[in-house]
Amino acid sequence: MKYFLIAGEASGDLHAAHLMQAIQTYDDQAQFRFYGGDQMAAVGGSPEVHYSKLAYMGIVPVLMHLPQIIGGMRRCKKFIAQWRPDCVILVDYPGFNLSIAKFVHSQAICPVFYYISPKIWAWKEHRIHSIRRYVDRLFSILPFEVEFFEKKHHYPISYVGNPTVDEVGQYRTTHFSPLPEFARSAGLEVGRPIIALLAGSRKQEIKDNLQRMCQAATPMVGQGYQLVLAGAPSITMEYYEKVLQGMPAHVARPHVLMDRTYDILSHSKAALVTSGTATLETALFRVPQVVCYYLSAGWFVGILRRLVLKVPYVSLVNLICGREVVPELVAGAMTVENVRRHLQRILPGGEQREQMLMDYRNLCDRLGEAGAPDRAAREMVGRLRGTWEESTDDE
Repeated sequence: MKYFLIAGEASGDLHAAHLMQAIQTYDDQAQFRFYGGDQMAAVGGSPEVHYSKLAYMGIVPVLMHLPQIIGGMRRCKKFIAQWRPDCVILVDYPGFNLSIAKFVHSQAICPVFYYISPKIWAWKEHRIHSIRRYVDRLFSILPFEVEFFEKKHHYPISYVGNPTVDEVGQYRTTHFSPLPEFARSAGLEVGRPIIALLAGSRKQEIKDNLQRMCQAATPMVGQGYQLVLAGAPSITMEYYEKVLQGMPAHVARPHVLMDRTYDILSHSKAALVTSGTATLETALFRVPQVVCYYLSAGWFVGILRRLVLKVPYVSLVNLICGREVVPELVAGAMTVENVRRHLQRILPGGEQREQMLMDYRNLCDRLGEAGAPDRAAREMVGRLRGTWEESTDDE
């Protein structure tokens, strides 16, 4: 069968790639085309557009690149209509993907599956109407979404587990290397413990957060730590250098390692993390963290957040646990002083470190066992072949 997938950012690219691998297990004739990234391309099939060409956030960046985004959407619809896939699989990225779902449904081209639900429980809850009309099956990776969709909106979904559990577990089994070996291969100082910086996967996030993270962690460098920045796959080293060059001379510059996030997290003592999938990855590696998400006009955004967001937290860790496990410094609260104070509390010897590590164990229990891509792929292929029975859900 022919599968067309759309992923709009780095984490979606990774999740979609593992889903594609799992689909191949149940459909050895699977053909893939996609809007995605390098991880998906490594599995196979032909990329139509790289997600970095369309991944913009914030009102100004979106408006500046609106012709590019609209053009990408137009080409996507045209290709789907011509290629006639057996299934379209959408991965998060709701602004773009729900428009595609509407088009596919209106043209009666094929079933639409949504893998990794849009976060409508946080904002834009009205999108449930589009999901109900245009999505044939939604596959959830967050346990609390079952109650939101099925009990609140009476829309049945499939909770398949969280693929990040699989991805971290697979790394630990097949790619982990001891600290001295990793440090030497990365050009790091072997004897200095690591503080990881995960500043986001989009240029605007990096521009807003990276310098402040470095300023907050600079005193820790004097205490024997080294800062290591996890470079996102869609961002060039030149862009990181451009952002870092704007820092005052007294601020510590981090080592920048491209495409080695898991290597960095597996050897870090603590992390400063921009909200997103990275907060969950950091927790699964048992690295205490501070969630940092600076936004310009932070005071205004802080007020807007209280008015618009329907959830009390922004990080997946806290949302899944239903309480504050990791500190969230968002908008105006993300100051250098606040970040530094919270970072000191989670370093070895800090008063909050052990409690956070204990809370991470509760997080793992809530997420459940590995196997999310396999469960999703098995159900998708079964539904397409007409062999899936709802009773097999819990097998």
